[in-house]
Amino acid sequence: MLTRQSIISGAYLDSFDTLPPQLRWSTERIEQSMADTLRARPQDGAVWVFAYGSLIWNPMLEFAERRHATLIGWHRSFCVRIVAGRARPETPGRMLAVEPGGATQGLAFRLDDANAMDELRMMWIREMVTGSYAPSWAPVTLDDGRTVMAIVFVADPSSPQYEADISAHQIAPMVAAAHGPLGSNADYVCQLQSALHDMGAHDSYVHELADLLRCRTSPIPSHPNQFDSQGDSHERNS
Repeated sequence: MLTRQSIISGAYLDSFDTLPPQLRWSTERIEQSMADTLRARPQDGAVWVFAYGSLIWNPMLEFAERRHATLIGWHRSFCVRIVAGRARPETPGRMLAVEPGGATQGLAFRLDDANAMDELRMMWIREMVTGSYAPSWAPVTLDDGRTVMAIVFVADPSSPQYEADISAHQIAPMVAAAHGPLGSNADYVCQLQSALHDMGAHDSYVHELADLLRCRTSPIPSHPNQFDSQGDSHERNS
């Protein structure tokens, strides 16, 4: 399982060293992407991050507030082809992004001003090691009625890893076979389905894929209250 320590130590980045140069982003390029995104920040104030995938059940972020949230105008899509992490070149898989249209239920994390840059840097390494996403700012609606601008890692159709064939029936065999140093691709889908179930959210696309993979819906035992609908704060969440 991915941990804060594996990113801080450099072990996570090192695990991608076998990728072709065109797929593996350098630390400098990752940091430039983060700087460009922050430069495009639409307003001052707190930094929010919208979680729609593994950031839900394994955020690894030190955050000041967490809320249930909805991202309007985007839907989940397993449109990123992967050959590392939860896959290998001989057993490629698919990773999650969001594409235009529909709506996505997830979580929103407000970062603490004191360490926001450090947390963002760690998150950028996690998400942008292969440059598969286009980090963007988008409005998300929190469960208390507020609307905030949040960072969202959306699909980048210009990426060499982007795939247009995303139907659950089309990708299920590939996802079922893919595995790598971070675990199996199917386990990612099953954990996502379980996390959505625990927070009272439903995504028909994820549900269909989970059914094809024969995932069992069950709570994540280590954090029985992690999806309480009320706002909460944590000094550390790792």
